[in-house]
Amino acid sequence: MMIRLALPIYVELLTAVVAVGLIDLLWVSGLGEGAIAAVTVGTTAEYLAYGLFLAVPTGITVLVGRRDGRAPLGPVIRTGWLLWAVCSVAVAVPGVLLREPLAALFTDDPALTADFFLISLGGLPVYYAQTVVDGVLKGLGDTRRPMRHAIICNVLVVALDPLFIFGFGMGVQGAALATVIARAVTLAIALLHLVRLRVPAGHGLTTGEVLRTGFPMSGDFLARAVVGMALVEIVAGFGTAEVAGYGIGQKIMLAGVMVFYALRQAAMIRTARSEAVRSPLLLGLGSGAAVALVLNLLAAPVAGMFTGDPAAAVSFLRWMTLYLVPFGGLIAVGGVLQASGRGGRLLAATLAGFAVQLPLAYALSSWLGVTGVWLSMAAGASISLAAAPARRADAPAPVHDRAPRSTRTAADPPSGR
Repeated sequence: MMIRLALPIYVELLTAVVAVGLIDLLWVSGLGEGAIAAVTVGTTAEYLAYGLFLAVPTGITVLVGRRDGRAPLGPVIRTGWLLWAVCSVAVAVPGVLLREPLAALFTDDPALTADFFLISLGGLPVYYAQTVVDGVLKGLGDTRRPMRHAIICNVLVVALDPLFIFGFGMGVQGAALATVIARAVTLAIALLHLVRLRVPAGHGLTTGEVLRTGFPMSGDFLARAVVGMALVEIVAGFGTAEVAGYGIGQKIMLAGVMVFYALRQAAMIRTARSEAVRSPLLLGLGSGAAVALVLNLLAAPVAGMFTGDPAAAVSFLRWMTLYLVPFGGLIAVGGVLQASGRGGRLLAATLAGFAVQLPLAYALSSWLGVTGVWLSMAAGASISLAAAPARRADAPAPVHDRAPRSTRTAADPPSGR
């Protein structure tokens, strides 16, 4: 059941998180290095902006799962939209107004990046709204519709990118606008389903409850982003080839890492809905070993698709075997901890790992070169896993009686079938 629930999430994450940026990058690659840099920086900034909002859809998913069949969902959904409005204004408006100095932080030639920011950051409310809708659906146990939404969005981006970039001659702004339009169309489709849900009215939920529930996930996300940027700075000291290898290796590894995050969301959904979750730790460790094996087998040929000298990327991927196994266990366990109200302990364990990893990266890199950085990643993930309350996370969640389907909240079955 976990695998069946996680598979649509994996497809959704792969298409929504990885593919959109790569599609934009592919289409603008013919416009020169400046355009490539603008889209790369723009999608990275959007990724960080998503981390600032992640607490909201995560909190919605967990609280909808806990309440479905037991308490009205209306307060959760209304609170989600209230937080959407606040966060959209708080992030998008300053982002657009400060787009030029923001772009200057990342590049010496900020004009193109600022043009991309104007539309991409201005379109953040659409992106955020889609995560709210998908958060509600996942809380109801429906992971297939969010997957379909992500696929629809990607198909639209593939079709619209060349039209706006080249047909209308908009360049990098065309890539940003095509993505925002694709997301807006997808959101309209998603909202049509959401309004068909019979959501009873109710009271008694505060914004603080949603934020407290989702904050550990958002904190984990942002902490990983900050540490990732610190590692780039360390690796940069070993030359451009190592930085390029690290970047290529990370992109390849991301496709495998999404397996862990799919398992985490599946475990979170089942735990929130009081459905049994069997051995997430063992499932995560096994998935980590499987992903590491596949990446070792494919490292050379896949890295060779990105560069004529894949040695640095291949070396990175081979060393990541030591990192992926404990990391897979940590991420899978995190879903149970998040949904059972122990997300703060998970975040503390993650930060404890980083507190060791960063000093170790500096120390080992001066002794072992860039290999020391890779070893520090494995050490940090292992320490985080050891510090997480993994034993209690392996226990099955208690199964509570739910109300009959007729008194629950969705017009359609949660699975979407």
